[in-house]
Amino acid sequence: MGLPEYQLRDTSVQPVVYTDHVEAEIVEPGAFKQIWKRFVRHKLAVAGLIVTVLLILTALLAPIIAPYNPATVTNSFSAAPSGQHWLGTDQVGRDVLSRLIFATRVSLLVGFVTVALYVTFGTLIGMAAAYFGGWLDMIIMRITDMFMAFPFLMVILVVISVLGSNMTTIILVLALFSWPGVARLVRGSVLAIRQLDYVKAGIALGYKSPRILFRHIFPNAVGPIIVNATFGVAAAIMSEAGLSFLGMGVQPPTASWGNMLTDAQSLTVLTDQPWLWVPSGTMILVTVLAINFVGDGLRDAWDSRN
Repeated sequence: MGLPEYQLRDTSVQPVVYTDHVEAEIVEPGAFKQIWKRFVRHKLAVAGLIVTVLLILTALLAPIIAPYNPATVTNSFSAAPSGQHWLGTDQVGRDVLSRLIFATRVSLLVGFVTVALYVTFGTLIGMAAAYFGGWLDMIIMRITDMFMAFPFLMVILVVISVLGSNMTTIILVLALFSWPGVARLVRGSVLAIRQLDYVKAGIALGYKSPRILFRHIFPNAVGPIIVNATFGVAAAIMSEAGLSFLGMGVQPPTASWGNMLTDAQSLTVLTDQPWLWVPSGTMILVTVLAINFVGDGLRDAWDSRN
């Protein structure tokens, strides 16, 4: 004897319609339009986004807009700003403006590549720990706790001292000790999302784990990840500048904002030659503020209560 007609409708149609409806809401373009509208209401965030775009263009077009090669040595040593050298020259005669422009490449590259690496790794680790749970979650969280227990700056200084100070090493070391925060953030989001009905419906329908994770769970967890990544770029730029200032970061003749500040360790430079350190210090300040303003705007925009 066959099942009654209403039972066939209940078991075969409702879960599919409900799951499709929820998935459509996740990728609906209108949702992103609302986020953008909330973002543009944040004036400082818009200003920060404009400054960030200008910095990226400066980094990309550095060979075109820089007046000199940043490694070219002239006969003017520690020369004050003039019509020939708008921001003066450093102690070995290199044009400060050209070095400042090329240093934008280094700082942004360190910031964005570092964040791309540790956010990707931390997201995958956090999603796996929360979704599968059990012994895998326990092992991943204990490893995360171990990494978070390390004194961040001290460990980075020791590792760079052993491996050598260059841009690749700095990026890898910063990424290696920055992923635990993202992993914990993603784990918390996925633990909450995993309990929602559309995820349970996908599991009941026999969807494979990768599909559930990346098509159903990840789109709902991406907001906090993007906000965290934005602040992470600013933190990575600050870390690189600090390491370079200490002589443990990007090494001359490659220009970075941090190693341009190294000259400011002298009292004479601080008082009599401000063109050697004010431009690079200002660029660090402006860049970090701009990226943090973008992060604030994204955080408020993703909050539907605003």
